[in-house]
Amino acid sequence: MMWPPGTLVCVPKPLSLPFDPIARADELWKQRWGSVPSMAAITSIMRAQQILLGQVDAVLKPYGLTFARYEALVLLTFSKAGELPMSKIGERLMVHPTSVTNTVDRLVKAGLVAKRPNPNDGRGTLASITDKGRDVVESATRDLMAMDFGLGAYDAEECGELFRVLRPLRVAAGDFEDEPEPQPGG
Repeated sequence: MMWPPGTLVCVPKPLSLPFDPIARADELWKQRWGSVPSMAAITSIMRAQQILLGQVDAVLKPYGLTFARYEALVLLTFSKAGELPMSKIGERLMVHPTSVTNTVDRLVKAGLVAKRPNPNDGRGTLASITDKGRDVVESATRDLMAMDFGLGAYDAEECGELFRVLRPLRVAAGDFEDEPEPQPGG
């Protein structure tokens, strides 16, 4: 992606260390408390999250978006009418109602989303994506896809494996009920 002149792009600064600090911490951990592979795994996941969020935010910043706002816009584009109740947005994005309100209010302020009373729920509010919001989400998505959402170091099969490896964690956290794997010929 070409950045407009004067755009400040914030990506995580490479550590440029002559060793892997997580592997080093794992060795020191083993010496002090014994082998705990989950410590190295969570530290790797947290560092990967920092790296990915920094890269994705750098792509979204010129659009005035954060990843949370981008996800909300995408969710609205997936809905049949381009609108959803605020409660449904929070449920689908797996965030607290206060976070949904903050996210949607910022999208409203940017002209990307509109809010109105929900005619099916006297106390509820509907959020709907605007034409400007549709344009922004299409452009931002194109840019995110061009950089493979920060996962360009992995091929499609490896990305699928990452998804599969992390899925049981999400099931155990109660995000959703585990569905049995489809059986061949079933």
